Amino acid sequence: MAQLAASAPWWAWPLALFVACFLLGIIAVPAGVGGGVLFVPIVAGFFPFHLDYVRGAGQLVALSGALVAAPRLLSTGLASLRLGLPLGLVAAASSIAGALLGFAVDAARLEVALGIAILGIVAVMAAARESRGGPQRPPDALAAALGMHGVFVDGATGATQPWSAQRTPQAIALFVLIGLVAGLFGLGAGWANVPALNLLMGVPLKLAAGTSGLIIATSSSSAAWIYLHQGAVLPVVAAPSILGMMLGARIGVRVLHRARASMVRRLVIAMLLFAGARALAKGMGWWN
Repeated sequence: MAQLAASAPWWAWPLALFVACFLLGIIAVPAGVGGGVLFVPIVAGFFPFHLDYVRGAGQLVALSGALVAAPRLLSTGLASLRLGLPLGLVAAASSIAGALLGFAVDAARLEVALGIAILGIVAVMAAARESRGGPQRPPDALAAALGMHGVFVDGATGATQPWSAQRTPQAIALFVLIGLVAGLFGLGAGWANVPALNLLMGVPLKLAAGTSGLIIATSSSSAAWIYLHQGAVLPVVAAPSILGMMLGARIGVRVLHRARASMVRRLVIAMLLFAGARALAKGMGWWN
């Protein structure tokens, strides 16, 4: 890999990065995952960039997608500010701690940890199922105090669904961990936010997916400042990554209407499984 990087012209790798991120953006939307969780392990494993620069670009990739989507999500009722803001603040604080921790750990050990984390994400994605919910229950005490309840209107069917958050203290503890992992590896957190909101808190799946974007915007914007301050945001890596991912995501929205989401999701799980194994082997010195 090092010999190939040295022999290639300077513009070859940014161009390859743009093409790769364009393809990842197409896949990420139908699969229901943020671009960061695909971007970091694949680029870190197969491109000759230092892991710090890849993690910094990953934060900006996740942040840019969330910021673009957030106004639309709020205006259409697909996201709840009362639900997303408290959880986003918790995740933002822990993501700062995760980003700082990442710069204190040796790159090889961080690569091993990244591989383990990605393989764990594969297990979460493979096991996660939508919560259909049971009889509507009142919100727990903390959720009631924070106003985490309401009525969700499905734009596709026009059906209304009352919802109220459950197990809020446990969810806050979980979002501390989610923010820490997202800040540490620059992954974004859509892979964990949606199952936590839907399966643990009992929030309708579409509302969980939309609110996840608000949480990512809050947590990634906080961690991004750490990467900027540490000089880990390299424009030649970040710019083509963001541009490719955003353009690919526009096509991914159209693919979402035609492709079977389950098939795309299986493809993503296979890609992450390979990329996680590659990151683990690279960190252990087995495959460089």
